[in-house]
Amino acid sequence: MTNPNPYPIGTPGVPWGAPERASWLARQQRLRRYADDVVARVERIASRFDVLEYGRLDYPPDHYRLLALRSRELHDDRPWVLVTGGVHGYETSGVHGALQFLEERAADYPVNLLAVPCVSPWAYERIHRWNADAVDPNRSFREGGTAEESAALLRLVAPLRGRFLVHVDLHETTDTDESEYRPALAARDGKPFEPGLIPDGFYLVDDTENPQPDFQRAIIAAVGKVTHIAPADERNEIIGSALVAPGVIEYPLRELGLCAGITGARFTTTTEVYPDSPRATPAQCNAAQVAATCAAIEFALQAGGRSAR
Repeated sequence: MTNPNPYPIGTPGVPWGAPERASWLARQQRLRRYADDVVARVERIASRFDVLEYGRLDYPPDHYRLLALRSRELHDDRPWVLVTGGVHGYETSGVHGALQFLEERAADYPVNLLAVPCVSPWAYERIHRWNADAVDPNRSFREGGTAEESAALLRLVAPLRGRFLVHVDLHETTDTDESEYRPALAARDGKPFEPGLIPDGFYLVDDTENPQPDFQRAIIAAVGKVTHIAPADERNEIIGSALVAPGVIEYPLRELGLCAGITGARFTTTTEVYPDSPRATPAQCNAAQVAATCAAIEFALQAGGRSAR
C-alpha cells in the first residue's frame, strides 16, 4: 500500500533536483542550539579530556565546530574505544546519552577513549535526519560520500583504523521516521513510499559481515534493566530485517556506508532507542544509551584481545 498523500515537495516518481532541495531547505528551522546543548557541556568536562576540533561545517550563514573528546592519558597496552552520537541530528538520546556517558562513566574503564557526541550539529539544531544538502550522513561513510559530517569523522578515525576494539554508535528510531523521514526519502529519490512499522522498544543492529551475538546479547541484557526491548513484528522482523536474537537485527555496515562500519573494530553495535514510547521517558532513553555503552565496553574487555576483524 502506498501513501495516498504525497510528500509536499516534488513530483511523485521524479527525483529531486536543485529547486526541490532548495524548497526543502527553506522549510527547515532552527529549534535548539548546538552551542548551548553540546558545546557548553563539552567545555564543562574539557579538563578531563583532550578536546579535538576535527573539522568545521559551513552551511552559510551557519558554521559549526566538530568536536571530539579523547582520553587525556593514552596507554599502548589499552584498547581503543569509539563512541559516536548524533550521526542523525534528530536522534536526541544519541547525543545526550554520549555526553552523559562522558560525564558519569567514561573514567570507569581502562581504555583509550575517543568520543564524538554530535556528528551532525546542523541537523541536531533542526531535529532532522539529513544535513543541509538533504543527504543522510549515515549512508555516506564510504569513499566518494558527499556528507562532510561523514568525511570529517572518517578523517579523524583513519589514523587509528584497525586499533579499535569497540565502536558503539548511538541512534534512535522515532515515530517521525515513518511520518516524515521515510516519505521525504521516497520523494527525494522519486520512489513510491511503502508504509512500515515503528518498533516499540530498544533494539540493536549487528554487522552481517562480523556478527558478535554474545556481545549483542550482553548489551540487550543490560539495557533491559533500563527500558523495554522491542519485540519482533508478525513476520519476526524489526524494520524489515529478520530478528537474529531478541532485540537484534543485522545490517551489512560497510556496504551501506553506516557509521558503525568505519573502524574495523572487533565489537561494533548500533543502538536504537524508541523515545516516543509511552513506556519511556527522555531520562530513560539517555540512560539506555549509557547502559549500552558501558555493557559494550565491559563485555569487550572481558573477552580480551584488540585485533581488528
